[in-house]
Parts: sequence; structure tokens; C-alpha cells
Amino acid sequence: MASLKDFRTRISSVKSTQKITKAMQMVAAAKLKRAQEAAEAARPYGEKIASTVANLALSVKGSDAAPKLLRGTGKEQIHLLIVASSERGLCGGFNTNIVKKAREVLNALEAAGKTVRILTAGKKGRDQLQRTFADKMIGHLDFSKTRAVGAAQSNEVSAKLMELFEAGEFDVAHLVYSKYKSVISQIPTVQQLIPVAIDEPAEGAPKTADASIYVYEPNDEQLLEALLPLYLDSQILKGLLENNAGFYGSQMGAMDNATRNAGDLIKKLTLQMNRKRQAMITTELTEIIAGAQAV
Repeated sequence: MASLKDFRTRISSVKSTQKITKAMQMVAAAKLKRAQEAAEAARPYGEKIASTVANLALSVKGSDAAPKLLRGTGKEQIHLLIVASSERGLCGGFNTNIVKKAREVLNALEAAGKTVRILTAGKKGRDQLQRTFADKMIGHLDFSKTRAVGAAQSNEVSAKLMELFEAGEFDVAHLVYSKYKSVISQIPTVQQLIPVAIDEPAEGAPKTADASIYVYEPNDEQLLEALLPLYLDSQILKGLLENNAGFYGSQMGAMDNATRNAGDLIKKLTLQMNRKRQAMITTELTEIIAGAQAV
């Protein structure tokens, strides 16, 4: 049976932990605001360059002069999964959900007879995937010393992606990340990067400004050669920023739950300690009364 000293020590320890989780919650909330603003600011740019590339790509679709990033290798046998996760933990099921999505895609591709290779960006995703898919890992991008996710990191990922593509290491590349929706909702998402996926307008749909036909100078092929690397950078940057916002949202929620649970545990331990002390006092009083009656 625990003594009063044991209860006091345990309560003091839980209170210290509660202070830490509360501080981490406040830090995550402050960082979430900046990360959310960055993710929201990147969305319009990513959507606009995607629509511009789509407009150009439709005019050269099927042409041998189309850039290789648009045509691909002509095969779909080797698939590369770029799994973006966080460098730190204490964020609930954030990284687990991303890895779970990556596993689903990997298993579906292998069931279809495809070869899958994995490139990780983020320590936590790498650690989980290495346990079962170590033989499929072909590289890791370490951002552990990065204070804020930005263009430098997306450029590093896209440079590695282009290096592998030029070396013929894969035919199709997908980015797996968590799309930020709200503080309590992050959606694991898979986006095809190479060959660039073009969403064609539905048949009979009215043309919008982005779907209009333009005449470009220089020609469409040259513009696409210049725009496609920028498009890849923008999509990877958007994915990393969405991931970053999702991480802080998930961490804030996890630390809030931990703080509440610590408070509940403190109440429970305090109640048990008071009952123990009351029982000791009652026992002492009983012994005193019994001793007085025996005299």
C-alpha cells in the first residue's frame, strides 16, 4: 500500500509533467498560427500554376515534343513514394496516419504487380517504415535542424526527385502528406507528381478563364520545360507546408489532452491521499481510545 509520501511524490511529479504539456500546448498554438498562414498563402499560388500548366499541357498532350516530366518514361512499373512526416513526436496519431496511408498505397501497388521504392522526408515516418519496408527505402531527407519549413526544403526534395528521375530510378512518383483542414482534422493525401497529372475539363463543361485557349511566345513546349520544375517545387512546398500546419495542430490537440489527463490524475491521486490520511487518523484515534479504556 502506498504511503502518504509516495502519494505526495507522485502528485508533484504529475504536476511537473502538466506544466510541461501546458507549455508545449501554448508553443504549438503559437507556431500553428504561423504555419497555418503559410499553408493558406501557398494554396493560391499552387492552384494557379497548376491551372496554367494544365492549360499548356492539354495543347501538347500526346506530342513527342512534350517535356519528359509530362510524358513520363512511358512505363508504370516502378513507383516512388515520397513520404513526408514530422521530425518530432508528441503529436498524437499524426505520423501514424501518414504512414498508414503510405502502407495502403504500397500494398495496392504491389498487389497490382508494381515495384515500389520509398523516399522519406521526416524522421518519424522513416522510423516507422524502416521496421517493415527497410528493403524498399532508397533515401532520406533530414530536416531535423530546420527551424521553419520553406522553399529551401521543397527545393531539396524536388532536386532529389529530379536526380532519381533522370537516373531512371522510377517511372511514377507520388507525394504522401497530411493535408491541413482544421486543428482537429488532418487528411492523409496522395498526390502524383511525375508524370504531371492533368485534370481534363469534363465533356460539355463551360470554359472558364483558365480553360481558354491562349497563344504563347515562346511555344508551349518551351514554356512547359521552364514551368514544370517550378510546378513540382510549388506542389512539394504546398505539401510540406500543409504537413507542418497539420503537425502543430495535432501536437496542440495532443498536449491539450495530456494536460487534461494530468489534471484528472492529480484529482484522483489527491482523493486517494486524503482517504489514506483519513484512515490513518481514524486508526490512531481508535488506538488512543482503546488504550484509554484499557487503563
